[in-house]
Formats: sequence, C-alpha cells, structure tokens
Amino acid sequence: MNKHRIHRVAKLTGLSKDVIRVWERRYSLVKPSRSANRYREYTDEDVSLFRFLKEELDRGQTIGGLAMEGRDSLLQRMHVSAIPKQQELVPHRSLLDELISRLDPLDKSRFEQQLNAAIAVIPFEEAVQRILLPLQRRVGELWHEGRVNIAVEHYVTKVIQQKLFSVMNQLPVNEFGPRVVVACPEGEYHEIGAQAATYLAAARGCHVYYLGPNLPLADLETLCERVRPDLILLSVTETKPEGGVHHLLHGLRTLSQRWPVAVGGQGACAIKHFLEDTSIELLDDLGALHTRLANLLSTHQRAFH
Repeated sequence: MNKHRIHRVAKLTGLSKDVIRVWERRYSLVKPSRSANRYREYTDEDVSLFRFLKEELDRGQTIGGLAMEGRDSLLQRMHVSAIPKQQELVPHRSLLDELISRLDPLDKSRFEQQLNAAIAVIPFEEAVQRILLPLQRRVGELWHEGRVNIAVEHYVTKVIQQKLFSVMNQLPVNEFGPRVVVACPEGEYHEIGAQAATYLAAARGCHVYYLGPNLPLADLETLCERVRPDLILLSVTETKPEGGVHHLLHGLRTLSQRWPVAVGGQGACAIKHFLEDTSIELLDDLGALHTRLANLLSTHQRAFH
C-alpha cells in the first residue's frame, strides 16, 4: 500500500496542508505514521477518506458532525458509496505509450522504474484502473497482433501480478464483511482480471476467498457449500466454442440457483445473450463491478443494523 507525504495528499484531495493538519490534530480521523526522517506518511485509505470528507462537506455536511461518526463508520459509508467517477477510469495514455516503448527492445530497468514511479504517487486503486489493467490489455493486444513476444507478455503479466499481490497482502481480513468468492472457471488461465476484482472487493471491506485459475465449477460448488458466499465473482476471458459455452452455462446456472453469481471478462461479454434469461449477472466493465460491490456492501450493512 502506498505511503504519501502531506504535500502529495493535498494535491490528491484538493485540501490544503493546513486543513489536513488541523483535521488530524483536532478530530483524530487519521493517524499518519512517521518516516525515518520524521515526515508524516499517509496511507491510500487516508487519502480516500480525505476525499470522501471533502465530498461530504461540498454536500453541506460539517466536519464536526462527520468526525462524531468516527473513522470506522465513515470508512464504511465511503466504501458503500465508492462508485468511481468516469475520469478515474480513463487510462493514463501517455504513460502507457512510454511503458510500451520500453518493451521492444525490452528495457527492464527503465520499464520497472517508470511503472513504480507512476504507481507510487497515486492511490493504488486509481493505479489499478488507470495503469495496470490498461497496460495488461494493451500488451495482450500487441501480442495478438504479433508485435511483442509471448515472453514479454508473460513478463508484464508477472510484474502486474506482483503489484496486486503485494498490496493485497497488506490489506486486513474483514471477518465480518460480506463473503465474496473469486475464481476463473476450468480452462481459464488469465487471472489478472480476477486478481484485480479480488483487490477491489477486499479494499472495500469484503471477506474475499481468491481461488485462482482453472477451477472446475463442481469443486467451486463444494467449497461454496462451506463458505456460503454472498457473491461469487467469476472471470471468463476466453471465447469458447459452442460445446464449451453450454458446459459453462450449465455450471453457472447450477451455482446461481444457490448463490448470487456474477461474471466478467471478454469471454463473459461474448455470451451476453445466453445470460439474459438467467439470474447470472454480467459485469461488463469496472464501473459495473464497483456498482455491484457497492450494492452488496449496502445490503450487508443494512442486515446488521
């Protein structure tokens, strides 16, 4: 998870450094750590909370009233309402062009330095949406066009996976959050989308079970009988032949009779018309995923109040 000094937080939130210091001292909604040289360091969650507070103030709330709710309550409300703005979903095109230029010929040092520098100065969720996932898509397209080697595509994939897992390992496990199972069905080996969904769900306070690629749906059903998930998220990236489509649909229907099921990815979009008369949800972009998670968290929150 990224750490941000106060000048960066001010730039990311639109709040002045003085306001940030006053809120920190007076209301104790954030408790920044200190770097080795004694600079305040704020987390991605702190940045998101400051943004949420500013939005609430713009709607007419007072900082005193908000502070009385407490950090945990504010974070819960923030996660429920966290449907991304369209501008946050726009890929960082100039950066992506520069990163792609480092791949042919491969300049590993400059590629990783530039990628790391870009990710370090923005909240990680924004980096996922604007840099990491678009980068994966661009490199995949270039491989299909024969413009990059498969080894380079594998290298970029592993770098992105390392970023996702590094941050996910720092997220606390929310034992009381809605239970979400994430996997790729049998025959599906491209798991970046599933890993990104895992991060986004966990970052919002869901209790996530990530099961990885190539998972037979019968085995997934066995696990779900024990876990009793509030939502099953499946990543389907491959376009399947007719027989494969019917096999997949049979498994999805079986699962959806017992638990809520949502699918995403290019392969899922390709079978959209098969899903129309079922209870299986199609999440055709990140905005749809955010909306689904927000609805899940809202429902879960009401159930415990």
